[in-house]
Amino acid sequence: MHKSKRGFRTGLMGLFLVLGLAACSETFINHGFVPPPEDLAAVSIGDSRETVAAAIGTPGAAGVMRDEAWFYAAYRVRNFAYRAPEVIERQILAVSFDGGGRVTNIEEFGLEDGQIVQLSRRVTTSSVREISFLQQILSNFGRINVGDALGGN
Repeated sequence: MHKSKRGFRTGLMGLFLVLGLAACSETFINHGFVPPPEDLAAVSIGDSRETVAAAIGTPGAAGVMRDEAWFYAAYRVRNFAYRAPEVIERQILAVSFDGGGRVTNIEEFGLEDGQIVQLSRRVTTSSVREISFLQQILSNFGRINVGDALGGN
């Protein structure tokens, strides 16, 4: 019986070791959709929106659809243990249309085409003077017109 407990403990420790190592392995998540090149080859300049929709489909919920262009986006994210997720691949397909709904341009962009956007940390100053809440309430008493409040002229 003592030998079986030792074997059970060894097996349990091995299981925890395998699970621990599996938790540290990187995982990948794919989001979005960009049509494959063979489907995109069926679309050419001058085609109608209906032709584009039949050949490669319309952008889904993850895509953006506007009157002048359709955008298809797909990206791949790598997760590794405790680190922040990292986008390692990105594809964007933009199909531009003219006012008549005809294709004017087809552009493809990758992760290398992206630009880093610097966020501004500006703070808007408020127009409220540095007076207390009670002072603000009391200063409004002289501005109330009782006739307006009662519906009088």
